[in-house]
Amino acid sequence: MKNKVVIIGCGRLGASIASYAASQSLNVIVVDSNASSFERLDEPFSGFTVTGDATDCTLLEKEAYIQTAESVVVTTGNDNVNLYLAHLLSRIYEVPEIVVRFDDPKYEELIKDLPGVKAVYPFQLSFEKILSFKEEMEAGK
Repeated sequence: MKNKVVIIGCGRLGASIASYAASQSLNVIVVDSNASSFERLDEPFSGFTVTGDATDCTLLEKEAYIQTAESVVVTTGNDNVNLYLAHLLSRIYEVPEIVVRFDDPKYEELIKDLPGVKAVYPFQLSFEKILSFKEEMEAGK
C-alpha cells in the first residue's frame, strides 16, 4: 500500500485529518479504541478503520500495518499515550514522519531528540492566534 497514512485517534481533529488525507487519494488507516468514533469521518471516507488499543504492538503491526506507514498522526486525548506512541513509532518502527498532538507544551522536551517527530499544541496555537487578533485590532485603531 503506497502513500499510507495512519491516524491514531478519531476525535474531531483525527477524523478531520483522516477525511482530508483520504480526499487527497492517500491510503488512510484510522485507529481508535471506540468504534463509534468513526462516525465522525466524512461520508465518502474511503480509508480503513481499526478498532482497538493503539498501544498494542500486535494491533499496530497486523491491522494498521505500521511497518509500512509513511506517516503517522497521533491525536488521542491523552498526552501520556501520545508520548508513548511517539517514542514507539520513532524508535521501534522507524516511521519517517510522525506528528503528535499534545495539550501540554512541556512535552516538547520529551520528544526533542526523536527522529521524524513533530508536535502540535492546540493551546499554544490558540493563544498565538488570539494574540495576533489583538495586535491586528490595535494596529487598526
